[in-house]
Parts: sequence; C-alpha cells; structure tokens
Amino acid sequence: MRYNFDNPVSRQGTSSVKYDRREEVFGKEDIIPMWVADMDFCPPPSVTEAIRNRAGHEILGYSVRRQEYYDSIIRWHRQRYNWDINPGSILFSPGVVPALNIATLAFTKPGDSIIVQPPVYFPFFTAVTDHGRRLATNRLMFSDGRYRFNNERLREECRNGAKMLFLSNPHNPVGRVWTRDELLGIAEICIEYGVIIISDEIHCDLVLTGHRHTPVATLSEEIAGSTITCVAPSKTFNLAGMATSSIIIDNSGLRTRFASLIDSLHITNGNIFGTEASIAAYSEGEEWLEQLIQYLEGNIDYVTGFCSENLPVIKPVRPEATYLLWLDCREMGMTGSELNNFFVNRAGLGLNEGSTFGEGGEGFMRMNLATPLSTVKKAMNQLLAAFRDT
Repeated sequence: MRYNFDNPVSRQGTSSVKYDRREEVFGKEDIIPMWVADMDFCPPPSVTEAIRNRAGHEILGYSVRRQEYYDSIIRWHRQRYNWDINPGSILFSPGVVPALNIATLAFTKPGDSIIVQPPVYFPFFTAVTDHGRRLATNRLMFSDGRYRFNNERLREECRNGAKMLFLSNPHNPVGRVWTRDELLGIAEICIEYGVIIISDEIHCDLVLTGHRHTPVATLSEEIAGSTITCVAPSKTFNLAGMATSSIIIDNSGLRTRFASLIDSLHITNGNIFGTEASIAAYSEGEEWLEQLIQYLEGNIDYVTGFCSENLPVIKPVRPEATYLLWLDCREMGMTGSELNNFFVNRAGLGLNEGSTFGEGGEGFMRMNLATPLSTVKKAMNQLLAAFRDT
C-alpha cells in the first residue's frame, strides 16, 4: 500500500501545541510552525482503526495493558535491533520526559551531579535543575560538519562524582546516530565510575538510509545492568498525544526503585487508547514507517540543496536520524534573539532557536521537516525572500 504524505491536514483548532500556541510563543499566528517535534502526517491507518474500534465500546473504565502490548514492543525491537528484551524489564511511563524526571528522583539525591551533553533536547536540563541536582555539561565537539563525544571531559565529570548521564541516542537536535564504538567508549567510562546511563532512544526508529541504531543495552550485559532505556511509538508514528512510553530496565534493583517511585505517583495506568495505538503501530506500522523515512529524506534533500544553491550562508548539518534539521546560521552573524526575530518576523517561520539547547547551540536553528513537501518549499521560499529584502 502506498501512503500519501503530500496531503496537508489542517491542525489549527485541534488543541495542537505546534499550531494553536503560535501567538503565545512567537507573538503572531501568521507563521509556518516548524518547531515542536511532532509530525503533520496522519498515523498509520491501522492505528486510527484500532482507536476507533476501542472507542466503539462505550465504557472507558480502568484498564490494564494486556500481554499483546508487551509482545509487540519485544517483537519490534528484536526484529529491528536484534535486541531480546525480557518482558519483566518493561515498565510504563506516560512519556520519556516524565521518565527522565522520575529517574532523577529515583537514582540521585539533591546536590548530586548529572551529566548532559549539549546542545541537546532542553528538558534534559530541567530534569536535573528542577529537582535540586547539579548540572554537569559535557559539550559535544563539532568539526567538519559532524558532532562527536568529548570522552576526556566525560571522564573528568565522572571522576568528579557524577551519578548519572542523560544520553540522547539518536541525538536531538544534531541528528547523530552514534556508532557502536562511540557508545562503547562512553559506556565503559560510565561503568568504570559507577554512573547510571539514562538512554533516551525515542528517535531510534527514524534512522535514515546508511545508518543503524544501536541500543545501549545491547552493548554488553554489564552495560545493560547500568542502563535505563526510554522508548516510545510517539515520534515514530506521530502518537505523542497518547502519552504512552516504555522504560526498559534489566537491573532488578534499579527497576524496583524506578517502579516504586512511579507507583507512588499513581501514574502507571496510562490510557486505553494509548495501549491500543501502541500495539497497532508496533504490529502493523513497519511499511508505513519505511515510506515515511523515504519521504523525510526527500524533504531533507530539498532543504540542503536549496540552501546550497540559494542560501549558502545557512549550512544544514546533515542528519543521520530524526526529521529535525539542525541549521548552522552562524555566518549570519546574529545573536540568538536576532536570529529568532529574523525567522519569525522577516521570514514568517517558527523554528526552535539554538541556544535553548544549551552550550554550542548559539547561532543554530532547529527546523522540523515532518510536514508535506509543499509546506517545506513554501517555508524555504519565504526564507529566501526575507534574505533578499535585507
């Protein structure tokens, strides 16, 4: 079956964060929103059908996640990543960001140091600072258009007593798919110093052609014993509103601590429709996903080619995963606020300004390309017109 990603679907008036908060966030509604990391594409038809079928039973009382929910997660990760997950290792969370905060509370105490590697998804920072923990940064190194870990700096922070590392794998916003050797390098440092790894792998299914995702927990049994892995169908199948994620913890002691805290918060039930959507997506969504990735690669090719030909002052960092394009705008010579003002008020585009992702984000913008190509073309032409008017 061929799926149509060219069809624009109006999201205005649907309580969409991306569309219905434009005035609040950007000061105007007349912009193309390319910021929040969800897609403007309908999910696989099997997902919509599963939700409708469940809604056909009018009673929506308390529910449990049946075995099929766990089986679909296990089967998906075995087939795609050769990862045999123990069913007893899977815990529920209403989202990956809540899981980061729960991990902070479960495995550290106030004053403890937690390492993040900016520029990185900004909720990593608040998951540390909102709970009185100390933020330790290991800034990614950027050269020749490619990001790398700074293992020397990581070792220094671990030696200084850090308790936990937040890892974005694949990385948001820079789009890296970390290789097995790269992951082994940082994991072995963490093992040496007893640092727990929280691996956010929510973008793992959106790996582009020529690259392969490696779950940290597959590196070795010892590394798996110190790793908490966060996955979800939300980015892959555009199901963020379903608030359904899975946290995989092999180590029984760590799993008990995490489960005890999440149980005490009474947030383990989730919702009926999230369960059905997850099962359908993982069971029947692979063909849709493969076509989606091809479409996203087309959008990425278009923007990179457009910038090369018309806007060489903007240099897209070629992503290896995700539908998020990291734009190097440093040659424009603007501060973050000036960049944001240019994109919003001159070009009519709502993107994420780079400094919100921490150190190393200054002079960059994050553009969400999970939208019809016609919208991408309109956005780039507006950007070009803004440059010509300066």
